[in-house]
Amino acid sequence: MVSVFRSEEMSLMQLFLQVEAAYCCVAELGDLGLVQFRDLNANVNSFQRKFVNEVRRCESLERILRFLENEMEDVVEIVKLETYPETPLPREMIDMETVLEKLEAELLEANQNQQTLKQNFLELMELKHLLKKTQDFFEAETNLPPTHIALLSQAGKKEIANLNVLQVPEVSGWACNLFTYLLTLFRFTAGVIKRERMIPFERLLWRACRGNIYLRYTEMDTPLEDPVTVGTQVKKNVFIIFYQGEQLKQKIKKICDGFRATVYPCPESATERREMLDGVNTRIEDLNTVITQTESHRQRLLHEAAANMWSWEIKVKKIKAIYHILNCCNIDVTQQCVIAEIWFPVADAGRIKRALHQGMERSGSTITPILTTIHTRMAPPTFNRTNKFTAGFQNIVDAYGVGNYREMNPAPYTIITFPFLFAVMFGDCGHGAVMLGFALWMVINEESLLAQKSTNEIWNTFFSGRYLILLMGIFSMYTGFIYNDCFSKSFNIFGSSWHIIPMFKNNTWNKEVLLDNTVLQLDPAVPGVYSGNPYPFGIDPIWNIASNKLTFLNSYKMKMSVVIGIVHMIFGPIAAAHKSSSLN
Repeated sequence: MVSVFRSEEMSLMQLFLQVEAAYCCVAELGDLGLVQFRDLNANVNSFQRKFVNEVRRCESLERILRFLENEMEDVVEIVKLETYPETPLPREMIDMETVLEKLEAELLEANQNQQTLKQNFLELMELKHLLKKTQDFFEAETNLPPTHIALLSQAGKKEIANLNVLQVPEVSGWACNLFTYLLTLFRFTAGVIKRERMIPFERLLWRACRGNIYLRYTEMDTPLEDPVTVGTQVKKNVFIIFYQGEQLKQKIKKICDGFRATVYPCPESATERREMLDGVNTRIEDLNTVITQTESHRQRLLHEAAANMWSWEIKVKKIKAIYHILNCCNIDVTQQCVIAEIWFPVADAGRIKRALHQGMERSGSTITPILTTIHTRMAPPTFNRTNKFTAGFQNIVDAYGVGNYREMNPAPYTIITFPFLFAVMFGDCGHGAVMLGFALWMVINEESLLAQKSTNEIWNTFFSGRYLILLMGIFSMYTGFIYNDCFSKSFNIFGSSWHIIPMFKNNTWNKEVLLDNTVLQLDPAVPGVYSGNPYPFGIDPIWNIASNKLTFLNSYKMKMSVVIGIVHMIFGPIAAAHKSSSLN
């Protein structure tokens, strides 16, 4: 007979299974959830067991599923079914591997293509900004006639600082002549660099080249998206460096590489720059179209995976658990029989046999599994049967420690004592009503809430303890009425048994003394002050205006807690002794 006050009686049996039927039989026992397998290969290394390759295949599938889940995060919602899928057969695992590996390869290829396209798009955008900014650098080239350029090209390097003394007609400004002069005499390098690296980049160029360069830079108008860290905006600057000589060119190239600055080819003439800019704009438009199509293809792959993602995860976990159990079993020398040792409740022996028979039929085997009783002195595992009401209380007890085999189970008594002791501490009928309403909502709608299969850990904790919260709310309302406390306010339902006004009427000779005192003490000897009958239920509401309210209530609760605690401690040994005598 099953008793909720003690752990159930367990039996150890040896199980003989045909190799072909072992997988399905273990799957059926796993769905039943009433069997504990003993590890018969405790001295064997995990990598030397029979089904280690199957476990590795399952871990590989789990890696693919984690990859898919990371790709779907905040993008595609995983579809959850109302019922859990059945445990797949071993041959179905091959089909699952094929589908998942193909899906992973296609998604990796799509991600790689998308990153490459975004990298090309970033480079084209940088080149576009560079061509626009350098147009401002070389604007003087299109404003001066060829004769002026020829005259300037004849000037020596030492005359750069004195260009204003050159006899050049119709020259509009020193800066315009300087750009044209640099263009005709020096070579230049143009590129893009991150904005935060610009200052040290400029300083190192000046020191390494000994001041024999001319650097100009400007900020890009809009930040660009980094293709490696998706969603990160990067601010960059466009720069142009004028120099003379091959040695300076090599130094500048090495410094640009060191600061990870991207150097782009920039034509010298305005016409070539405009033609190049038009070509870049065309390529950007085409690239945007290709990126959109690639993202659409990637989204289709993710939606296809999301439809079966939840089922795949459950199936892989079940397959891996089955092979872990099979690794705990022995195989005879003929390689035709799997030998296992299992603990299970004696009351469920019939269900165990039916599950083994179903596993044999599902596998197509014709050999019936054999169960043989083993007499042992080993300590059996502790098994306490629970339901949806008692599961929360049993979890509280197990959190402090699981009892020994056939030891008294405190969970049934905790159903009353735990909520009541909580209510002694909580003691507010207003807050208790809120807690009771929340618990009732979870209990009434438990079927629909279970179907949602939420992954929120905090919500699952509350929902699994819904009946515990329900009783805590009921007891809190009860103790709240005893304390006469509702949201820290007292009720005056029956009328207080104490009255203050008669004190002043009956003590006219000492009225001045009474009025001078800020703290009054009610005297039951004064006629009319005390009615003679105590408050019918709970604390008299007169204490709500007393200056020593907290002192009195804390003392009252402390004394009551001590009494309840002593009763609770005595109850434990008495109940255990009674159960032991009844068991014997």
